[in-house]
Amino acid sequence: MSQDRLAFSQIALLVAYAAGMAGGQMLFKAAALRYASDAPLLERALSLVFNAYFVGATALYIVLTLVWVWLLTFIPLSRAYPFVALTFAITPLLGGLTFGEPIGARLLGGIALVFGGLLLIAS
Repeated sequence: MSQDRLAFSQIALLVAYAAGMAGGQMLFKAAALRYASDAPLLERALSLVFNAYFVGATALYIVLTLVWVWLLTFIPLSRAYPFVALTFAITPLLGGLTFGEPIGARLLGGIALVFGGLLLIAS
């Protein structure tokens, strides 16, 4: 493993990984909106087990775990892990677009800082 610049293909894979993680969060949010929060414990558990969004998110995270291990076979952890921060930028934006959650100036400023930090790491 090299400490040189990340190749474009490596960056693309890391960005795709982060996008997948954000997609999983969107599925978890969709599952939460359909969760029987005021039901008895057994009914709440079953509402998750039979919730397609929850099952899909869980399956996606299992696949992404395998992808992450594969990525770490050829990308140093110290270079790969900061790209997980993209999830912190993508998820709130998708939450705003998909679920109408607020996107304010402070959030956008924080997202800009995340992108700036990643530019420093990737270059």
